[in-house]
Amino acid sequence: MPMTMPKISDCQVVECSYNKDKKCHTLAITVGDGNCPMCDTFTKLGKQGGDPQIIGGVGACRAENCKHNKSLECNAPNIHVGLHGGHADCTTFSER
Repeated sequence: MPMTMPKISDCQVVECSYNKDKKCHTLAITVGDGNCPMCDTFTKLGKQGGDPQIIGGVGACRAENCKHNKSLECNAPNIHVGLHGGHADCTTFSER
């Protein structure tokens, strides 16, 4: 059965250029640096980015110690993104 890209249900990081009304509007994000489930796509440029018709998904996940990570892909049904320690994290992250 082919994998599907999980959607970002909500994003609380309103400073991100892809965030509008607490929704992510980029095609896909990358999560994690191997240890931390950080949204590597977060950007704060002072202008709006993405497409308001799109709800973002998880294109890749490098948080290898997450139980939702299968072959560097997220297999959670959807994710939530929030602010943690001054950066955007996938708050759906759950350690194996």
